[in-house]
Parts: sequence; C-alpha cells; structure tokens
Amino acid sequence: MTTLKEDYVASIADMDEDKALEITQQLIDAGEAPMEILGLCRSAMEIVGQRFEQEEYFLPELMMAGDILEQIGALVRPLMDANSEGSGQTVHGTVLIGTVHGDLHDIGKNIVTFMLELNGFKVIDLGIDVSTKAFLDAIAANKPDIVGLSGFLTLAFDAMKETLDAFDDAGIRNNFKVMIGGGQVDDQILKFTGADAFGINAMEAVNLCRKWTGVAA
Repeated sequence: MTTLKEDYVASIADMDEDKALEITQQLIDAGEAPMEILGLCRSAMEIVGQRFEQEEYFLPELMMAGDILEQIGALVRPLMDANSEGSGQTVHGTVLIGTVHGDLHDIGKNIVTFMLELNGFKVIDLGIDVSTKAFLDAIAANKPDIVGLSGFLTLAFDAMKETLDAFDDAGIRNNFKVMIGGGQVDDQILKFTGADAFGINAMEAVNLCRKWTGVAA
C-alpha cells in the first residue's frame, strides 16, 4: 500500500493534475513543511526528466509538468515566504533569469525557476521578451551571482549574443556567470553567444548553479 507522499510523487510524474493539486492541499492542511512538499516535487520532476530522456515523454508532457508545478508553486510559495522570515534558511545564491527579447516562450524557464527555488536559490524571474536594458537594470539592482538567458526560437540566439555583448560593453561581464538554455542550444551556440555554459534541461541548470556557487552535491 502506497503512502500519501508516494501517491503525490506518482501523481505529478503521471501528469494527474487534479490528484496532484488535491494532495498538495492535503499536505498543506496537515502542516507539512513547504520544503518537504517541494522536495517531493523535485523527486517527481526527476522521474519526468528520466521519462523524457527515454522518449516516454515529449514536449507536451514537459509543458504539462510545468503547468502543474506552477499551480503547486502558487499554493506553496506563500508558506515559504511566511516561514523564511527569521528562519535563517540558507540561500545559496541569487539567479536572475528571463526569456530574451523577441521570444515569448517560458515553459522551460518556468521549470528551471521552480527547480532552482526547490534547491535553495533566490530567483528573480524577469519574464518573457526581456530587453537588454531590462537585464542591465535588474543586474544593477540585484547583483546576481548567475544570469540565465532563455530562448526557444532560433532568433533568440542573436538576442542572447546581443545581451551578452551589452554586459561586456557595460564592464560587468565578469561579475557573474551566464548560462543559456532552450530550443536547440548546443556547444556551437554557446561559443556564438559567449555564455559560460548551457543547460540541456532544468536539472542541468540547477547543477551548474550549484557548481558555480560551491554548493555540495
């Protein structure tokens, strides 16, 4: 007989949205710690990632998983904010992330944002179609450790390069690490844009951030 937590992980991994949200509320009502709930989400997303790699799941399933996580996050985040005040919870670093200008895709970015929050990072999400100036202004205001540039369309690669060139021109390029992700990003695009690394999925993005901020595996 499975436990409620095992049912929870399975419901997310199996894309059973109604059941996942129902159990989320049950766990909240039972006084479960927010980070414990999000830890179960992380376990579920690891299963989703494995199924994607094994071609059991495809882009529609990833989009659905992102939507489920977003709804769970809406329920859990208020509890995290309340519990974090005065809790002394360690924040590993600050990650500024956004979809570059000209691109309106955000599913991948939203999953990365959520997974980074699960792993103890402060994430500032600038949204979609983010101008170079908006990135520069947000960097000046927040002093991030890492900047993430997301884009799904091929035209986003030019926007990524333009944004990174602007960091160089502003003399701030060496103040933080830059990761890119989305679409057909590969080593060639990495070299073209001048970023430090690319993540092929959300967990790879998390691993990069953990490596760069010296967080133990």
